[in-house]
Parts: sequence; structure tokens; C-alpha cells
Amino acid sequence: MSNSELKEIPNTPSHVAIIMDGNGRWAKQHKRHRIFGHKNGVTAVKSVVEGAAEMGIKNLTLYAFSTENWNRPKEEVNALMQLLISSIHNERKTLIDKDIRLLAIGDLSNLPSKCNKELQEAMRRTADNKRMNLVLALSYSARWEITQAIKKLADDIKSGNAKPEDIDEALIHSYMATAGIPDPELLIRTSGEKRISNFLLWQLAYTELYFTEKLWPDFRKEDLKIAVEDYLSRERRFGKISEQLTVE
Repeated sequence: MSNSELKEIPNTPSHVAIIMDGNGRWAKQHKRHRIFGHKNGVTAVKSVVEGAAEMGIKNLTLYAFSTENWNRPKEEVNALMQLLISSIHNERKTLIDKDIRLLAIGDLSNLPSKCNKELQEAMRRTADNKRMNLVLALSYSARWEITQAIKKLADDIKSGNAKPEDIDEALIHSYMATAGIPDPELLIRTSGEKRISNFLLWQLAYTELYFTEKLWPDFRKEDLKIAVEDYLSRERRFGKISEQLTVE
């Protein structure tokens, strides 16, 4: 793949979410340990983040570690956490230089203290960046997010800060982890699997889905461009018919 800079694309989706799948299978194909696949997946992350910013995507959310991933072998989880710490530390200057803001969603209290400290410092250092939001979903699951939102809303109703009759989609969205960020227009999943895997279930209601057989460590910004171009070729009707969109 070429490493040349991509051009900004008109009408590019403002928010792209990615399920980065296939690290383990990639490692197996290369007859190496699973963590070898995760390490090479970092190269894909760097390329895709760079490409998203170049194309003018304003929000990029990466499903980095789910709540279910804690059930993996301890050796792999520990290696993933160490990889996360080193990656955030090594890429912090690049994020600052590229004007990219780092955010995180999920139950961050479950992360190892050193990992959480590195994450919080990177988010603090990039808080004023404007070019693009890079959102890492860490120790995240959509059911966890929705459950937390309901609990917070219930607490506010109990304390008088919200009323049951005021509950609508906008109010519920304000309690979600992605409050203030538009819902993804495009979801990409690598490795050929065709499922959502407990990711952004509330936010993906009208998202366009794009599946590719390419394993995540082989995915590059040129592949992101292909996915975006596929998205731009689609007609998004939101329950309407084509003729209505033509009139409008």
C-alpha cells in the first residue's frame, strides 16, 4: 500500500466507527503468538487515524477492548494493557502535532492504574485539539453503557433533576458515553465477521455497515478510503423512499 497522503473527501462521514477484528487470526497465519497480531495491529491504527484526519473525518471511534475481553487468558490481557500503555505514550506527541483530540469511553476504572494514568494524561494534553476526535472504546460494551445511562437518569429523576415526562431520544442520548458526538454514519468491521459485538448499540440505529475480509493488521488508510467511498455511493433514506429524498 502507498503511504502517500490522502486528499480530503467532500461529504465524508463526520463519524466513522471501527471494530478492529482479526489480530489473532493474522498471528496464527504467521505462526506466531496472538500478541504478535496485536502489536502489528498498532501499525494499522496509526495508518487509519492518519488517513481519517487527512480525509476530513471529524470523529473516529475504535473498539479497542471490550468488557468481554477481560475473560481472555491473563497473559494476553496483561500484554494488551502493556501495549496500550506504550502506544498511548509513544503516540501522544503525534496526536498533539496532528491536532487530534484523544477521548475514551467505557468502564475505565477497570483499567490498570498505570494504563489509566497514561490515558488520562494523553486526554489532558490533547483536550484543546480541534482537527479530529479519536475515541477509544476501552473496557466497553454497549449493554454496560446503556445500563449506566439508565442508572444515571434514574438517579436524576429521584433527585428531581429530571422528570419522567421529559424523557425522549435526545435526553437519553445526553446520558450516553458519546454525548456531544454525532452518531456514526459508517461502521467498519474487519476480518469478515458480520456482527456488531455489543458495540454502540444505541448509536448504530441508522449507521451504514461495511464488512471487509481483510484482517485488521493488514488494514490501512487506503482501505479506509475504499470503505468511505462505498458509503458515499449509498442512498441513506432513514425510513423514507427515494422519491421523497429527490423532492427534498
